[in-house]
Amino acid sequence: MGALIPGVMLAMLYILYIIIASYIKKDLAPAPTNRQRLDARAWFGVFWAILPPMTLIISVLGSIFFGIATTTEASAVGAGGALLMAFVSKRLDMETLKESLYQTSRTSAFIFGIFIGATVFASVLRGLGGDEVIEGAITGLPFGTTGVLLTVLFITFLLGFFLDWVEITLIVLPLVAPVLFSMGVEPVWFAIMFAMCLQTSFLTPPVGFSLFYIKGVCPPGITTKDIYLGVLPFIALQLLALALVFWFQPLATWLPNEVYGGS
Repeated sequence: MGALIPGVMLAMLYILYIIIASYIKKDLAPAPTNRQRLDARAWFGVFWAILPPMTLIISVLGSIFFGIATTTEASAVGAGGALLMAFVSKRLDMETLKESLYQTSRTSAFIFGIFIGATVFASVLRGLGGDEVIEGAITGLPFGTTGVLLTVLFITFLLGFFLDWVEITLIVLPLVAPVLFSMGVEPVWFAIMFAMCLQTSFLTPPVGFSLFYIKGVCPPGITTKDIYLGVLPFIALQLLALALVFWFQPLATWLPNEVYGGS
């Protein structure tokens, strides 16, 4: 629930930037030559096209927000809804189901492998007293609580250039979160900022997964350098949104407090 307002704010920043940049430089978003007239039928077609995915998103997030399902249970709601959508649209067959199950098992195996590795790493680190060293290094910084928090977020941002968000979450977060909480940092506020900082890892080269996705669908003339330069404004917007949440803590904490009564 705490991520709802920052997430919408980040999306609005994206939209606002695209509109302003396209208005200033027309060739960034040229109008299609064969565009159709936006009459009532076209609007109805757009609404009908986005209705199924929007229903799926609302069912997953709604089940979490209203306490009907846990995060894990909500993922099952999403999987069931996706299967239902595929069945209704007549795109569900045995081959598709088989491939989906295979990819799900493969991804789950990868994640559990990372879980096992992270658990072994954390256990060895704690056994050798590494967590005490990290706690001492963090609390020993001459910046105060705010400076320590900014340092942790900055390190997380740098790690996003080279590591996936899963590894950062499983290895770094368990080491720094207890120390920050003991220093009085609000847990929900920190969790949202940490998640927003991880969001930059999808766009920061050289291991930004979104960069590879973009490269896979771009025309042949678009180089990797073009993509790296093209994502810089969006990384800046993500950091701007992170700064806004940092300076205005209620952006992350107000809605959960209102909905759940501060519990």
